[in-house]
Amino acid sequence: MRTFKPNFATASNNLRKPLLSAGLVLAAAAVLAGCSRDIEHRGYQVRAQDMQNLRLGMTKEEVRGALGSPSTTATVQHQGDSFYYISSRIKTSAFLANEELDRQILAVRFSQFDQVQSFGQYTLQDGQVIDMNSRETPSRGRELTILQQMFGNLGNFTPNDSGPPAGQQGSIGPRGS
Repeated sequence: MRTFKPNFATASNNLRKPLLSAGLVLAAAAVLAGCSRDIEHRGYQVRAQDMQNLRLGMTKEEVRGALGSPSTTATVQHQGDSFYYISSRIKTSAFLANEELDRQILAVRFSQFDQVQSFGQYTLQDGQVIDMNSRETPSRGRELTILQQMFGNLGNFTPNDSGPPAGQQGSIGPRGS
């Protein structure tokens, strides 16, 4: 009597190439999607109509009503306060540092009587980069690699080295008792 055995080997070989190709395409798409760049808008977005609503002589409350709360404020002695409305466009990538593409700053300066004295608009090109902390704290000793740390004590022990000095073993209470 003869039995029929289906041959699955040829069917699996025929499917192997398309499945492998599809898997590689999906893996490549996932890697590229993780590296995509996004543009983020942060802070107050200055609009042309906001600049038209702003006029000299307005009070602080009127400015807050027209523009909202400022991003930051500044007080200078012998002069009035200043409101700063700051917005930025940032390009972010998965593993790279963020890059600031554009920055808009709307500065509103007030007189001593809390009325708008002047206002101006500034961009990224108007600013200066300030290095707030370029100093480094020196560390004592030398920096060791991980291999130097692991094997650094090899050969530094003597055969007579038996632990801590004689009066300090196992004593928890005050000395001399």
